[in-house]
Amino acid sequence: MKALIQRVSDASVEVDGETIGSVSAGLLILLGVSVGDEESDSVGLAEKCAKLRIFDDSEGKMNLSLLDVDGEALVISQFTLCADASKGRRPSYTTAARPETAIPLYEAFIRELRGIGVKRVETGCFGADMKVSLVNDGPVTLMLDFPPTSPPTR
Repeated sequence: MKALIQRVSDASVEVDGETIGSVSAGLLILLGVSVGDEESDSVGLAEKCAKLRIFDDSEGKMNLSLLDVDGEALVISQFTLCADASKGRRPSYTTAARPETAIPLYEAFIRELRGIGVKRVETGCFGADMKVSLVNDGPVTLMLDFPPTSPPTR
């Protein structure tokens, strides 16, 4: 499971010209579910997103989490995060989970964010053509994999 997280001052998502989700200060989370992902991955990744210390403290150091700053989250399903573009010019999406698997894991991720105390969690519409707008704060953008992969050794 992958999450591209962006610290935002605001973010919103539209479907068919209508805003269906918006947040102020917090995180925009683009979530990709891969073949083989499980509910425990959703739970672990949601906890990582909520508790990752990427918000500034009073001294300007990134030392606070989404929970610490009482921030909001906009969660958007994004199967393209699971793309393999290592060969040729057309990405392969064979590692992206099918909707019957991905939707329950996407929903488990959202439930977990709410359950651990994120005050406001908004969502996109799974499988829809969405228009996402954001103001990236910092900018701070991180890619998270769960379970975590080991960094390359030198």
